[in-house]
Amino acid sequence: MNIPAWSLVDHVRPWHTDPETIAMHHGVGACQEIWGGWLPALMDRYRILRFDMRGHGGSDPAVNLSMDSLADDLFAVMDAAGVERAHLVGESIGGTIALNAALRAPERVRTLTVSNGAHLGASIESVSDWRRIIEARGMTGWSAHMMAARFYPDALSPVEWDWFEAQQASACPDTVLALLAALVGADLVGRLPGLKPPLLLLHPDASPFIPVPVMADFHARVPGARLHVIGHAKHGLPFSHAGVCSGLLRDFLGGR
Repeated sequence: MNIPAWSLVDHVRPWHTDPETIAMHHGVGACQEIWGGWLPALMDRYRILRFDMRGHGGSDPAVNLSMDSLADDLFAVMDAAGVERAHLVGESIGGTIALNAALRAPERVRTLTVSNGAHLGASIESVSDWRRIIEARGMTGWSAHMMAARFYPDALSPVEWDWFEAQQASACPDTVLALLAALVGADLVGRLPGLKPPLLLLHPDASPFIPVPVMADFHARVPGARLHVIGHAKHGLPFSHAGVCSGLLRDFLGGR
């Protein structure tokens, strides 16, 4: 199987020699383009590696998926881009995958940032009806259902809203359900004491999938981790609040 479709943005200012790379992993229904709003705050100093997860954007669909195979995809993209070590940033399932990658191969991870992602799949709420919705209403109906879970009505411009909803509807339904199964079955709690890279947690105050107490538990289990809970935000936090999130990441990376 081919590796996922990826892109590398390298607009680092010439006086920053030997620049580091930020590798960004999106969540279910999204694509690498959701990180575009993060670039202005980061690309003068860091190279930005983005890719489309299986069944999304320009990447092939897949149904035999696990947290380890998804982490392997992340490492394969890094290898293809010639990146030995990266600052990992993941949102939703992308955050869980990035966490698993950091636990498996800490030597490849400079820092880890998890946005609206869980360390325990069983803690995720309001996802049991995805299969029913997809079977009854198709991906267009599922995407419309998901938009209310991701964004307040005033969170996006109309053109941004329409783009995200259409992008979400274009995801492969079988891959979406396979990703959901892999995520719900994930349990990284017992491995958290072994997490080595510095950790930044970004979380919305109103995700219907991952309540704030779940992220607070994640934070409490990793000494030295930073947690920022962002107000008036739902599960689409990285897209709707790109400026805030990228600014927090830039501050986190400032001394590294």
